[in-house]
Amino acid sequence: MSITVLDGKRLREMIIQGAQHLTNNAQMVDALNVFPVPDGDTGTNMNLSITSGAKEVKNNPSDHAGKVAQSLAKGLLMGARGNSGVILSQLFRGFAKKIESKATITAADFAEGLEAGVETAYKAVMKPVEGTILTVAKDAAKHAATVAKQERDIIALLEETLKEAKASLNRTPDLLPVLKEVGVVDSGGQGLVIIYEGFLAELKGEKLPGVTIAAPSLDELVNAEHHKSAQSHMNTEDIEFGYCTEFMVKLEADNATKTSFSEEAFRNELSKKGDSLLVVSDEEIVKVHIHAEYPGEVLTYAQTFGSLINMKIENMREQHSSIVSHDAPSMPSAPAKAQAKSKYGIISVTMGSGIADLFKSIGASVVIEGGQTMNPSTEDIVKAIEEANAETVIILPNNSNIVMAARQAADVVDQTVLVIPSKTVPQGMSAILAFNPEVDVEANEAAMTEALSHVKTGQITYAVRDTSIDGLELNKGDFMGIADGKISVKDKNQLEAAKKLVDHLIDEDAEIVTILQGEDASDEETASLVEFIESSFEDVEVEVHSGEQPLYAYIFAIE
Repeated sequence: MSITVLDGKRLREMIIQGAQHLTNNAQMVDALNVFPVPDGDTGTNMNLSITSGAKEVKNNPSDHAGKVAQSLAKGLLMGARGNSGVILSQLFRGFAKKIESKATITAADFAEGLEAGVETAYKAVMKPVEGTILTVAKDAAKHAATVAKQERDIIALLEETLKEAKASLNRTPDLLPVLKEVGVVDSGGQGLVIIYEGFLAELKGEKLPGVTIAAPSLDELVNAEHHKSAQSHMNTEDIEFGYCTEFMVKLEADNATKTSFSEEAFRNELSKKGDSLLVVSDEEIVKVHIHAEYPGEVLTYAQTFGSLINMKIENMREQHSSIVSHDAPSMPSAPAKAQAKSKYGIISVTMGSGIADLFKSIGASVVIEGGQTMNPSTEDIVKAIEEANAETVIILPNNSNIVMAARQAADVVDQTVLVIPSKTVPQGMSAILAFNPEVDVEANEAAMTEALSHVKTGQITYAVRDTSIDGLELNKGDFMGIADGKISVKDKNQLEAAKKLVDHLIDEDAEIVTILQGEDASDEETASLVEFIESSFEDVEVEVHSGEQPLYAYIFAIE
């Protein structure tokens, strides 16, 4: 079998199979993350990113290869999450740009597209690091260009491209010492190899092992449920259950104060309190969507099973009135007055309702719920920029894996947007406190960026696997303390790990220790920690806030 040209239809099928193959292997890619933390999410981010691209491709019926590639680039751009997702979007952005005018593409065109993608991706990364997805993409594209000089068969070209991508992936530990230390290959590079495997399998007419139809997400189910209603054919006063209520329950069955969970019983009970009910659960989390008249009753009942997170309640009567007004035939009336833009708007990405409230209290205009395990997409950030409704918008990503998506969102919109590269919540807090609404954009950018260096960050979490990293032997379940991105201490006991970490972080220049207490920390434990700090460091002031952040029992800001 030989294929010498690709049209849009065949390219579309390649993309869909590549995306599906990554979906099936996302957890495996997640497991390759170097840090053994419970929020290693490279596979998840790449999967969500390429799935967004594949969705755009499915919606484009064109047989024009260039137009299909442009759809992929568009979907990837807006759906990109995390550094790996942004880099992936740039790889295919360059690829699409190179072939945009071509109705069909040859092996040479495909190879040139891969090289253009690498060039685009390298330009997008401020400090490219070798031994990552960038290296795998570069080596594969360079080899493809050499092969394409002699080979017209696209299947043969892709076989060689994939072969070199795998070889490059296996070399990544030689380029990044931390990969060799932990004994893994680069997770982003592995994700790219998986996508290429899907491309090749589709061209050869093969189905890869484990290819299944992915279960719809709660968001997809919610959208389907909402679309059953013909909004413009009903009256606002006819809405029986007025509040669209969405939330998640972090199950705590082992807690004596909580009730054991049965999805069937839970669904049956909630069905009495509203309609449009959707419940999706696994061993740890329950996701709920319901239209209820008394959302407080729903939340109170759900809270008997665990902690409530990611809550969102919207008044559908108000929404419906707005929709009907928008859909109704226009009538002569005075034009609506647009809300005036404020001079500045600050967007903060946070995890945990307590941290979100804290950022709002110190000046954030818009808070995006996200961070560890749920990096917001470029599109999420673009929407937040619009919501901020300001002449100048300042974004605080508060996570190293969100900075690139924030910068990509800033490039997409047509207005002044500054990205202050805060990599942790404490850095974001320090930056926002340095903001001065009375000075110009340049002065604020300088002051807020400088403030990032004035705070140390500590985090307490747990190891999800056995590993050796940064000179520490870690066993699954060990509590570990991360000091400014480096795992510095460990202990079998969470409180002891926290004590070791603050002892490591606090020096003679420290004046204030801010503790953000997470979901996995008790008030009694926190009180013991505060007592330890105050007795050990007499000149240090301690502040405690309920952050309610998942996965990280404590986040420390040392100033």
